Amino acid sequence: MEQSKKYLLILLVLVTAFTLYNFNIYTSETNYTTIRLSKKAIEGENIWLQNNCNSCHQIYGLGGYLGPDLTNVYSTKGKGEKLIKTIVNSAIKSMPKFNFNEDEKDLLVQFFKEIDQTGHYPDINATISKDGWVTIKNKTLENEKK
Repeated sequence: MEQSKKYLLILLVLVTAFTLYNFNIYTSETNYTTIRLSKKAIEGENIWLQNNCNSCHQIYGLGGYLGPDLTNVYSTKGKGEKLIKTIVNSAIKSMPKFNFNEDEKDLLVQFFKEIDQTGHYPDINATISKDGWVTIKNKTLENEKK
């Protein structure tokens, strides 16, 4: 009987800790509520979604795996606005050819520009081995300063 009371006490402590942790996480205010996409970027996001781009590409690591993650395509060295506008209509490799007009391309560029400013994925210290495993080293403030 004494053993079962000990287990009951441990279970009670764990449930209490879990409840307090979740209460803290889901009721605390964060600075995420201040991040807003502009109207132009939202229109670009709608183009992204209407053309099902997320079935092949990822943003913040979420989406398909056929194409690359495009979270930081706007600020990546050697890429940027010109590359985005060129690729969306060029049908390279397995990517379908889209016929976006200049306004739609500008909206997509604005969408990529604004999501690029909200975060960074993948980690700049991620390495991919030949067998497909990804090793991620946590970024430090020193790495971000470089």
